[in-house]
Amino acid sequence: MPWLYLLVAGVLEIVWAYTMKQSHGFSRLIPSLITVSVMVTSFWLLAVAMRTIPLGTAYTIWTGIGAVGAFLVGITFLAEPVNAARIIAAILIVSGLVLMKLSSA
Repeated sequence: MPWLYLLVAGVLEIVWAYTMKQSHGFSRLIPSLITVSVMVTSFWLLAVAMRTIPLGTAYTIWTGIGAVGAFLVGITFLAEPVNAARIIAAILIVSGLVLMKLSSA
């Protein structure tokens, strides 16, 4: 279950990153409220997962899911640029996540 909590926390990190962008610096009420509520839920699930998963592993995977997910959302929904360097960077992040998971007991 802790890994599922961590996965959901990571996905929620993507959601709050996107809604934070949509809030325009917290100047729009609804996206701002969504950002804060999803952020709190994401942190809570991360904390629950950390009861079992080591800090370094949990935090690295949580931020990695958020980083790669935000990258993909930016490309897909916000027309952010795609180039070789950015794709390689995302691949390296995913590789690090896989290694972190494999190295966890």
